[in-house]
Amino acid sequence: MSSVVKGGASEKAMAGAAKTVMITGVSRGLGRALAMEMARRGHSVVGCARSQEALDCILNELSGGPSHHFVAALDVRSNTNVEEVAKLLMEKKRVPDIIGAINKNNKIWEVPAEEFDTVMDTNVKGTANVMRHFLPLMIEREEGIIVNLSSGWGRSAAADVAPYCASKWAIEGLSRSVAKEVPPGIAIVALSPGVVNTDMLASCFGGTAAMYQTPEAWAPKAAKMILNLTSADNGASLSVQ
Repeated sequence: MSSVVKGGASEKAMAGAAKTVMITGVSRGLGRALAMEMARRGHSVVGCARSQEALDCILNELSGGPSHHFVAALDVRSNTNVEEVAKLLMEKKRVPDIIGAINKNNKIWEVPAEEFDTVMDTNVKGTANVMRHFLPLMIEREEGIIVNLSSGWGRSAAADVAPYCASKWAIEGLSRSVAKEVPPGIAIVALSPGVVNTDMLASCFGGTAAMYQTPEAWAPKAAKMILNLTSADNGASLSVQ
């Protein structure tokens, strides 16, 4: 998972009215759990992932039925693909929220160049691609919130996951910098999900990952926090508690 772009709702709407939430990386893990929770709360989900088959599956599982939501195949590493989806959503009047990858655990000198590139292309360039094409739509409407998924490892460090740590440190810096560029009414937030029992955590913690909360237990807390963000949170680095 990678970043939440949460957009397209006024601050009055953010206080309780139904809104459109775009989530990238929606096919599994935190992205999937968050999409399910947002739909359960009555919000319209725009779900994006690389696999159309996975998207078709989740569309039929979201509360409210397929007609209430929208899915689009998206590889955030492709600037052209992101631009196409942004134009499609603009045409359908659905302006948007999450993105990520991790290398196999290894010392940096043992991480193949292509694995390093995949992490950076997805987490950093993918986040930049989404902001590049969706921020202008939000700025035109003079409102919107982008939540870029960070990590505890974007504010600290760990052995054997240097590419992932580097990408999340980049998300923190990118988010804070862009926050200084956007006009009033827009907010850019870096959000650490906290420790959640995902495949990524299991690859690092092994069996002890089961001691931590599941994505399904995490999602209600994350959704509540995201839905209560306003433009006053612009530039903040927050964590789901």
